[in-house]
Amino acid sequence: MAHRFELASDNTAGMAPEAWRALEEANAGVEASYGEDKWTRRVCDLVRELFETDCEVFIVFNGTAANGLALAQLCRPFHSVVCHEHSHIEMDECGGPEFLSGGSKLLPVPGANGKLNLDNMEATLLKQRELHSPKPRVISVTQSTELGTVYTRDELGVLAEFARARSLFFHMDGARFANAIASLGCAPKEITWQLGLDVLCFGGTKNGTSGGELVVFFQKELAQEFDYRAKQAGQLASKMRFLAAPWAALLRDGAWLRNAQQANESAAYLMAKLRENANFEPAFAREANAIFLRMPEQLVRQLHARGWHFYKFLEPDIYRLMCSWAVQRSTLDAFVGDVKALQEV
Repeated sequence: MAHRFELASDNTAGMAPEAWRALEEANAGVEASYGEDKWTRRVCDLVRELFETDCEVFIVFNGTAANGLALAQLCRPFHSVVCHEHSHIEMDECGGPEFLSGGSKLLPVPGANGKLNLDNMEATLLKQRELHSPKPRVISVTQSTELGTVYTRDELGVLAEFARARSLFFHMDGARFANAIASLGCAPKEITWQLGLDVLCFGGTKNGTSGGELVVFFQKELAQEFDYRAKQAGQLASKMRFLAAPWAALLRDGAWLRNAQQANESAAYLMAKLRENANFEPAFAREANAIFLRMPEQLVRQLHARGWHFYKFLEPDIYRLMCSWAVQRSTLDAFVGDVKALQEV
């Protein structure tokens, strides 16, 4: 039986061809170390061009480090971070933000479709009125969300205003930021610094690199001594060019956006086929590259037995199918075919 990991995660795909070629190019000859190389400088310049603003850019190894260190930069140990109850920082980073910040507490808030709800946020903040509770310091959003939805520009604008009115910083976990931009069809600046976002963790691993995430400070003064924080946390790569070169390749000619568009289109195609052939409806709106379905346990067991790997995301019966930039239509058709055949047995 062949094991099929294509729909388990967008982490299972390989590197994009442009990124792979850049890695080979960076491997030729010798280059300065610890981020002093031409590739790292180029990435920083390209990010500034992409967002159309002067910002501070840092490269760390992975998304957990990016989020944890960014939040640690904004917080002192007695501060807190308001986030969605299903956010990655709350559910999937093993206490990384709390550890790296020296104890800042996450305040998880419920909200429909993976998005923060203003009333629930206000109720949470009202519980943190005095020094017996940690002092709220940051609002963190995930874009696209952990439930596959995408915050619109207006929704983010409301959250930004909510943060400003309460003197809170605004952080975005953008592990799938590219997919959100592809979905919204807007310029990156429109859902970041123009709205008042302070820090973005811009993900590349799910978009065609082998690793390396960007921490982008739109308020440069907030980045003061972040390089020391990253170094202390073991996030300063000695051969930084091998993290930077793939990023440079994706940013240089728009491959980052094409990859995200391809992933989103694949998810749209898969959802349409599942609706047409298996009468499935998504548990949440399909707005990026993830699909969430309520699936009976017997069907799931049978699909796993046929080699398909995918994960239960929410109890009792909601499973996630994730499309990467590299998934093939033939793979999607094969999965739909197996679902349809098993339903007919």
